[in-house]
Amino acid sequence: MTDRPATLVLVRHGETVWHAENRYAGISDIELTGRGHDQAAELAAWAAGAGLAAVWSSTLSRARITAAGAAAAAGLTPRADERLRELDFGQGEGLTAREMRERFPEARAAFEADPGAHPLPGGEDPAEAADRFTAALFDVAAASPGGRVLVVAHTTAIRLALCRLIGVPLGEYRRLFPRLDNCALTELRPYGGPAGPRAAILRYNTPIGAVR
Repeated sequence: MTDRPATLVLVRHGETVWHAENRYAGISDIELTGRGHDQAAELAAWAAGAGLAAVWSSTLSRARITAAGAAAAAGLTPRADERLRELDFGQGEGLTAREMRERFPEARAAFEADPGAHPLPGGEDPAEAADRFTAALFDVAAASPGGRVLVVAHTTAIRLALCRLIGVPLGEYRRLFPRLDNCALTELRPYGGPAGPRAAILRYNTPIGAVR
């Protein structure tokens, strides 16, 4: 046993057919594009020499498929946790930002002004999403103390969790973390304290080739 905390490497899954068109996928189970499979293969090549102790993913297929190759390359069995799924975007699922502005302009404007306080119509409460995703991260870390763990998940859920873990309002996630590329690496070390769950961010949205 070790008292050293785990290091978590958070990765957004490979590109999907909706993301190629800038459509909000959310909890919809959307296929990877050919480019998405190539990105997953690049992640697997990195994972082979990354010294991983475990590989986790969301239960959505785009994350599971991306994680499966990395786990195989690292000689590990991938594990999935439903709490690592993406935010439910409600009526925004499958739409582009432009289409949302046409269908529900006031709700989209409120979302853009403060996405933490104004989820898309019928969508998941961002605070609840941050809570369940952060709780999953701490359980994943606790299962591999001192190890380096790959977690394949989703862009909005990751960015909400990062805001929660550094103690800033959730409504800032689009401004503080405007971009999270497919299969780029975000590495953090979680810890707890009087202020609740926190984490040190060691790298953010780093291309795989930059850390080889």
